[in-house]
Amino acid sequence: MSSIGPVQGQTPIQRIISNPIQKQIPANTAGASSLSPTDKLELSGVSGMLSLLRSNDIRADKVTQIKAQIDAGTYETDQKLNVTVDKLMEDLSE
Repeated sequence: MSSIGPVQGQTPIQRIISNPIQKQIPANTAGASSLSPTDKLELSGVSGMLSLLRSNDIRADKVTQIKAQIDAGTYETDQKLNVTVDKLMEDLSE
């Protein structure tokens, strides 16, 4: 059996132990509250849209009812289409 040792012309491998550098901030210093670490990610427009969606009251029962009508092919009626066309014509004539 052979043992691993220094290679000719090379220095032997040495084990190096180091301690990580840690930054310490005293707790009772003036302005310490402004030094509290925070992470922040802001995506343009997305945060505003998410907050709007969260504040929007969605009537799940109504959505379920309309989805069922669409699936059954009974949602679009002549009366609803006529009302929609009338409102569109009013908007265009203004």
